[in-house]
Amino acid sequence: MKKIVLYSFILSFASVLVGQAQNRPMTEEDYYRIVTLPIPENVQLEVGGLSVLPDGRLAASTRRGEVWMINNPYLKGSGQPTYKRFAHGLHEPLGLLYRPDGSFLLSQRGEITHLVDSDGDGVADVYESFYKWPLSGNYHEYSYGPVLAPNGDLLVTLNLDWIGHGASLAKWRGWLLKFDDKANMKPIATGLRSPAGYIALQNGDMFYTENQGDWVGSGRMTHLETGDFAGNPEGLVWSQDPESPVKLTMKDIPDTGEPLYDVAKRVPGLKAPAVWFPHTLMGISTSDIKEDMTKGAFGPFEGQLFVGDQGHSKIMRVMLEKVKGRWQGICFPFREGFQSGILRMVWGLDGSMFVGQTSRGWSATGKDPFGIQRLVWTGQMPFEMKKVISKPDGFEVEFTLPVDKKTAQDPASYQFNSFTYKYHHNYGSPIINASERVIRHIAVSDNGLKARIVLDSLKLGYIHEIKAEGIRSAAGLPLLHNVGYYTLNEIAEGEKIPASQWTVSVSKPADNSMTAHSGHTMPAATSAVPKGPSTAKRNVEQPADWTNGPDQVITLGTVPGLKFDITQVQVKAGSRIKWVFNNNDDMLHNCVIVKPGTANPIGEAAIKLGLKGSDLQYVPKSANVLFHTNILQPETSEAIYFTAPNEPGDYTFLCTFPGHHTLMQGKLKVTK
Repeated sequence: MKKIVLYSFILSFASVLVGQAQNRPMTEEDYYRIVTLPIPENVQLEVGGLSVLPDGRLAASTRRGEVWMINNPYLKGSGQPTYKRFAHGLHEPLGLLYRPDGSFLLSQRGEITHLVDSDGDGVADVYESFYKWPLSGNYHEYSYGPVLAPNGDLLVTLNLDWIGHGASLAKWRGWLLKFDDKANMKPIATGLRSPAGYIALQNGDMFYTENQGDWVGSGRMTHLETGDFAGNPEGLVWSQDPESPVKLTMKDIPDTGEPLYDVAKRVPGLKAPAVWFPHTLMGISTSDIKEDMTKGAFGPFEGQLFVGDQGHSKIMRVMLEKVKGRWQGICFPFREGFQSGILRMVWGLDGSMFVGQTSRGWSATGKDPFGIQRLVWTGQMPFEMKKVISKPDGFEVEFTLPVDKKTAQDPASYQFNSFTYKYHHNYGSPIINASERVIRHIAVSDNGLKARIVLDSLKLGYIHEIKAEGIRSAAGLPLLHNVGYYTLNEIAEGEKIPASQWTVSVSKPADNSMTAHSGHTMPAATSAVPKGPSTAKRNVEQPADWTNGPDQVITLGTVPGLKFDITQVQVKAGSRIKWVFNNNDDMLHNCVIVKPGTANPIGEAAIKLGLKGSDLQYVPKSANVLFHTNILQPETSEAIYFTAPNEPGDYTFLCTFPGHHTLMQGKLKVTK
């Protein structure tokens, strides 16, 4: 153990020297390098699926219905990758599975298709249906996979339709399906809304990731077993089918706005998430899941999971543990800065990660419309919270490098908060019941790799935010990522630290309003778009002195791809304006009018609002914000009234919902 700690210290000190030599703080790029694969101009590689071949090639299916074979994707030597089209004419395949016999399986909109190159010329000449399912024709009928389970089963997930809300218009939409190698199908679980990412771990456990939407307060990862219901009731329309292992019906699901964990206690079969990804704090559109089985080739996180985020063009890290038979765990930021929206990830033969990306219609912070990049560990050891293990009275944090014990034992180095979301039919949820947890005790292990932290109380079913901004490594490094979000479904067994041994003096009373052993109380569900009274910057009532009404009525809406349907509006300086914003998209938006040149800073400030963001409608308190609507649910509208600025110029209207502002902007031209 002493040798391991010494080696860790050397790596930590080496990282400090690298940063000092370049006169800058260490960044994600120092530890995990992004390598971009060049793509020919005539190839529209909107990645829907990725598969690594044993001979070193990379195969990619695209949303435009093609499959491409990529030679030299590792960019070995000075050579560039070469591309050859293997298949075409498919209907938006969103998966790709290589078979040992050299063929492929992929899911189109309405079937699993088997692709075979029977004559060995490098092009598929056999397109045969492995299994078909019905379609309604709705644009939202995405089909994902197949994914191979360790026992040889094939798994497929089917997206819900969209008709202003999620709907299952064709059989098994919103379900996880299982197939054997003979194409015999069994439905496994439902309650899925947009299940783009899912996995069967090496131990056989199945997990899937979900995006914020109706009945989904925030992104989350749920463990699925046969007969489970994951929360969105639309798929229950098929629960009375003889093949269905789920027996709940839509009328069994209450719409009260209570936390999902509480509802699950009295609705048998409803599965609370194993891990929540707090919306905008971690990402906005979770995608693929990959289990680290690289034996250290990808860094110090063996056995943990990596989860992509399409909207924020980033990868997150998840550590799971099983407590009293239930999965729970923590998510951390990991790597951002990818070129487009992440949809697929796959391990390379060398333990690096290929990341397939696309953004058309699903716009992302990455500026490119598509791409493939490779994520490579540089060998430098990042200073991170490696694991967080639940304890009966708090948490134990394990670090990748020894900590400076002075900072690790200082309660001012940490902040703990807990919060949750409403479970209701509305699109998304504000953060509710947020409160601070008080530190009672901190004990750092002799080797400096662990800190046991006792809290005043724990909240079952809640997300526990762990911030460690003040922690430093023994060599002086700050944490590369100083925040994580632990979802607590069960209280761990074991010995508590007696109060007589607590090391932290009590400076404020504990919040015992909702401890792990008390009941939860929640009001009935309310709209996630509170109307509220008029304010100076959001006046929803026509002013009384506008006896002749507004001088001009502006009506604008949205189009897919994070865009307003009008990109430029012209008004006269000082005129009376009625501004009508119609959110006819399938996600949340607001409309904020700001001073010239301030759109991007305001959008970035909205991202940094943290736990207060939803309460503030993601509108920063700034003199640069002139007027705004609230956050609007899909298919809703709001009108505000204001007097146009007296100063002519080019103002901007934008959506400040985190992750939207870089694309969703328009010009408000004020003239004399």
